[in-house]
Amino acid sequence: QVQLVESGGGKVQPGGSLTLSCAASGSIFSANVMGWYRQAPGHERELVATMTSRGRANYADSVKDRFTISRDNTKNMVYLQMNSLKLEDTAVYYCHYKTLVVAVEQTEYQSWGQGTQVTVSS
Repeated sequence: QVQLVESGGGKVQPGGSLTLSCAASGSIFSANVMGWYRQAPGHERELVATMTSRGRANYADSVKDRFTISRDNTKNMVYLQMNSLKLEDTAVYYCHYKTLVVAVEQTEYQSWGQGTQVTVSS
């Protein structure tokens, strides 16, 4: 079982910056992908950015070149540096964890954080 706790959300003006943090605890498998999803009112939850435990990153086109995901595997932390924030970035941001199956006896597992609100407004 993996628990995820997000922090760092808040209210910022358009063009501002914000950094989100996700602390993972529990039985963290070495081969995994962690990242961020977001959900705005009336919208489906969408991928923002993910990074594998080896450092391969994936970004949504809408945040590419503005957001940067990073990981500290020693501390079991994932970060999302958000720059040049836009009104449409307003959403609840969720940390996500999923194992990568590398053994027959391993069952794929995923976990979600409780979410942190990011509001971009003037």
